[in-house]
Amino acid sequence: MIIPIFLGGCSFNNKEEKLTNYTMNLQYEDNEKILYGNIEILYTNNSENMFEYLYFHLYPNAFREGAKESVVSISCQNEAYENGTSYGNIEIYGVYNKNNVLNYQITGDDQNILEVELPFQMYPDEKICLSIEFAVKLANINHRLGYGNNTINFGNFYPIVCVYEDGKGFYKDLYNSKGDPFYSECANYNVKITYPAKYEIASSGDLISTELKDENKQSNIEGFKIRDFSFVLSEKFSIVSDCINNTTIYYYGYKNDENLKSCLKIAVNAVETFNNLFGIYSYKQLSIVKSNFVHGGMEFPNMVLISDKYTQQIDLNYVIVHEIAHQWWYGIVGNDQYNHAWMDESLAEYSTLMFFRQNKSYGLDYKQLLNGAKDSYKLFEKVYTKITGNVDGRMDRSLNEFNTEPEYVQCVYTKGILFFNSIEELVGQKKFDKALNNYYEKYKYKNCCPADMISIFNKSTGFDMEEIFNSWLEGNVVIE
Repeated sequence: MIIPIFLGGCSFNNKEEKLTNYTMNLQYEDNEKILYGNIEILYTNNSENMFEYLYFHLYPNAFREGAKESVVSISCQNEAYENGTSYGNIEIYGVYNKNNVLNYQITGDDQNILEVELPFQMYPDEKICLSIEFAVKLANINHRLGYGNNTINFGNFYPIVCVYEDGKGFYKDLYNSKGDPFYSECANYNVKITYPAKYEIASSGDLISTELKDENKQSNIEGFKIRDFSFVLSEKFSIVSDCINNTTIYYYGYKNDENLKSCLKIAVNAVETFNNLFGIYSYKQLSIVKSNFVHGGMEFPNMVLISDKYTQQIDLNYVIVHEIAHQWWYGIVGNDQYNHAWMDESLAEYSTLMFFRQNKSYGLDYKQLLNGAKDSYKLFEKVYTKITGNVDGRMDRSLNEFNTEPEYVQCVYTKGILFFNSIEELVGQKKFDKALNNYYEKYKYKNCCPADMISIFNKSTGFDMEEIFNSWLEGNVVIE
């Protein structure tokens, strides 16, 4: 089945002239486990260079049979594919500009990039409207993208424009199982999704309306200045909500869950705490969504996934707070998660400790968490030294430079806690909080690099932080 393509031109109400606009018309066929879609992209060349080609990530092809990079590590295979090995992919049926068919090819090192030849040389500040017709076949996998026993997850499912940086070109990094291999820019979204009526939907953006059409529902969703778009379908959802600072918080648990209110409560407390620490959350809604997911959780704009493998409230509390912290660090303040994962992941992890320091009633002690991180990292160093003879403690490296998933976790998450704690102890809590607030305000809806964060800390604290940042990031600090 193919939905007819849009040929009428891009009519999106552009609230931000230079942001990319995505208009999607999606239809999910449950029997086939296929999402059919058309997407219109209104793209502005914000660079200083002329383009003859545009490039799009095709993340679903990482799930295909024969992919070079597995979407999960060997240790997670059984948990991810609990019903047996399964595959998915994305097919591109055509790319168009107005009534013109454009030349394209699937490229990249692992069929991970859509390369589109533009109909004209595109100079700085020029715009182009493209339409892409595609279909995504879902794998049966507990992951960002795929269907499991409880939910159908649509994360990173559509062709998304590769980030272009002057002097570096378009970023085309491969999928990697060790982290979140994504790098995108804030954009505007207008999405229409048709799906079986038995399902409830959770999504990025703001749900404008849902209508019944025969045996289907059709939801219209808008998102402005969000970094990407995702949604989840399930017939098992039970939904509770509350409001804080003009943001509605939704918790999507399962029917008969006894902890709906407690999960919602800590989500509201997390948003309130981070509003006070970092700056007010920018969006009207945030959904915390229980789902079948192989890892602990996953962040998307206005929505986070929380793995349904957790049964203890204390574990749920930690994951919920961590993923909500990502709404500030990744969602609103963006960065290259493939090459500088610590910028959002380490900061989200330390933000989680900051939350429990201020919210002692949840029973997770800040000092115990900090000491636990120190003990964990020292054990990692001891074991890896015994096995390999040395430890690569660099935090600032690309995902493919981490040799194993435990090395990634220890260097980015665990060491990240120790790193930001050392910065806070050096400059004091008041200046540290001020630096994060200034960082949020300056880089809201933007992407930043390590030098940007260092500059903010320099200006906010009055200290020259470059040497201490680099000593941690380059792995020169000795943990005692």
